[in-house]
Amino acid sequence: MGYKLSIENFNSALKELSKEYKIYAPKVLEGKGRFSDTDMVRYGEISTVEEIEFNKKSQFSYKEVLLPISQTLFFFTENEMKEADMEEKAPLIVLRSCDINSLRRIDDIYLRNGFEDPFYKKIREKAKFILIGCENSFENCFCVNMGTNKTEEYDMYLKVNGKEVVLDVKDTGLNKVVSKFENTSLEVTPDFVIENEVKVNIPENLSQDVMKSKMWDEYSERCIACGRCNFVCPTCTCFTMQDIFYKENEKSGERRRVWASCQVDGYTDMAGGHSFRNDKGQRMRFKALHKVYDYKKKWGYHMCVGCGRCDDICPEYISFSNCINKLEKAMDEVK
Repeated sequence: MGYKLSIENFNSALKELSKEYKIYAPKVLEGKGRFSDTDMVRYGEISTVEEIEFNKKSQFSYKEVLLPISQTLFFFTENEMKEADMEEKAPLIVLRSCDINSLRRIDDIYLRNGFEDPFYKKIREKAKFILIGCENSFENCFCVNMGTNKTEEYDMYLKVNGKEVVLDVKDTGLNKVVSKFENTSLEVTPDFVIENEVKVNIPENLSQDVMKSKMWDEYSERCIACGRCNFVCPTCTCFTMQDIFYKENEKSGERRRVWASCQVDGYTDMAGGHSFRNDKGQRMRFKALHKVYDYKKKWGYHMCVGCGRCDDICPEYISFSNCINKLEKAMDEVK
């Protein structure tokens, strides 16, 4: 159902929704940038539409709402274990098409990969998603070539047009709230990017033979194994487990899961001191082929959604889109 509301009325709708939901959106965090006196666009809780940053790409993805950077799973003592309480309010998340497409990838890993993760499932089942459109492509985006520039999988579409807010509401519960503030319906079509400046080409003949290419040597020299590319990626889902023991009672504590990165030292450490992919070029090879080769073999579509955040964040200016575009030449090399 399409609606057109004044900003004031939409903010009233958000206030009504906040009784049931915690509303998250990309917002400007002043002074929180990576360099002195710079800002950062990152997901945070909002209460008005004016707080939402529509014109800049968020530097981190929405995934930290569904998959917290550090999440306590349960508490334990000598005699018992108690599962951590969940946030009572459901998350209502404002995000772009590429991120909504990435949600399908996270669901694959946590819900359809031979088991269901109960901690993720509890949050995921309650979550609702508000799409914001992209009238123009952002720097380093290549969502069009990855087929993630469009989506129909949203509960509500939101666009601010001057002093008015245009909505397309699909979810019954959200529609019940919004319709209190506006009963006039209209046709609403989301804005989707149809062209990116950055283009990528994944070769049709891509195979595991590309692992033998010398193209990976470049990344052994350039990558510093900081893991930022994984942490900002909306489809990276790896975590490690930590048991925290309390000083007051060393036999009690909590178990947390914490984000992990296949690019950092220690990721492949095993009992007995064994470790794999110590070379940073091998780690880049593993990540790249997982994103555009292995995943598609199992699920039928690529893991990467072309958001370009990895290119944005890399302190060594390593471009993942350039890496993808080198694969064709690399396949010619190993034939």
